[in-house]
Amino acid sequence: MKKVVLATVALVGFAFADAPASYATCKACHGVKGEINITTQSKSHVPANLTKADIEKALHGYKDGSYGGAMKGLMKGQVAKLSDDDIKALADYMGK
Repeated sequence: MKKVVLATVALVGFAFADAPASYATCKACHGVKGEINITTQSKSHVPANLTKADIEKALHGYKDGSYGGAMKGLMKGQVAKLSDDDIKALADYMGK
């Protein structure tokens, strides 16, 4: 006689941040992959030239108001709804 062992597998839902979808609102100013500066007066960074760590630091700083110059107000509004996972995914998507 065979003994049958039944196991219960709990599936845990993970929230994977979709960087390209999260990045959709950024494209108008920063280009398809973060390759452009929105102004000719160099008021913003070219995200693709930054490291992943620098992008994370900047996005968290914009969100909490501790980072930024001329574009601080605009960027604070853009990142307000991003989760930490979204910020990490965006940094992974855009940064070096």
